[in-house]
Amino acid sequence: MTLQSMTGFSRASAEHDGTAIAWELKSVNGKSVEARFRLPQGFERLEQQARQAVQKRFSRGNMQVTLTVTRAAGTMVQPVVNEAFLKDLAGLAKRLQEQFGAAPPSADGLLALRGVLDIPETTETEETRASLDAAILGALDKALTGLEQARQTEGQALGDLLRGHIDTIEALTLKAEADPSREPAVIRARIAEQVALLMDAASNLDEGRLHQEAAFLATKADIREEIDRLKTHVASGRALLSGGGSVGRKLDFLAQEFNRESNTLCSKANAAAVTAVGLELKAVVDQFREQVQNLE
Repeated sequence: MTLQSMTGFSRASAEHDGTAIAWELKSVNGKSVEARFRLPQGFERLEQQARQAVQKRFSRGNMQVTLTVTRAAGTMVQPVVNEAFLKDLAGLAKRLQEQFGAAPPSADGLLALRGVLDIPETTETEETRASLDAAILGALDKALTGLEQARQTEGQALGDLLRGHIDTIEALTLKAEADPSREPAVIRARIAEQVALLMDAASNLDEGRLHQEAAFLATKADIREEIDRLKTHVASGRALLSGGGSVGRKLDFLAQEFNRESNTLCSKANAAAVTAVGLELKAVVDQFREQVQNLE
């Protein structure tokens, strides 16, 4: 399966018996798949089918779906103006202007009022309507394919970027693992130094307490578990990216795990070099997580 970004744009057009059909689709990030439709008057009947078509193709993303239908000149319906009602409204507007200083009405403002302009429904047979609907939905399918391809192209670029971040995380993990401060002799010397400081500060500490403090310091200085978990997360990230599909949520969770291990690495580090590695890790993980938000 291919990785998909949640951002993309697509447009598809078609012609049916002199009627021009055009779909325009825009997709941005979203926690789930949500589509907002803009359909011409009289074509609201298609929204449910169109929504199902979108949900069948995609699992995440906020989408703006716009349909434009332009009928041939011979099939255009002439609008009907209720001239008596328009005359009454114009007279009322004039009186309001004279008595209260209201702004004069505009022609387009009056025509926009309910009941002034009426567009009669066309007389379509059920067969004609079904044929047009099929053509419109067929054009939508093409638009959805175009959007899918656009999101996959962006997803491929995101995948390459995320793989680069994972490579950097792995390199930093290995750098922390190989740091000289993790050598047993260095750790023992560090613990001996800290125990000596404890003894100087409180000479009455008993031997059992000193052993406890030494064990605590040894545990705190050991970052083996964090390094092992980071390596495991690196392998998981690569597997998710290779598998493709809708892995955005899983990678976002993985980014949280990366961040948790980076924080622990910083808190347990017994050398400035390891602390610096932990801070670098946090910066890369932040970049990783930011890009993951764009994946389906």
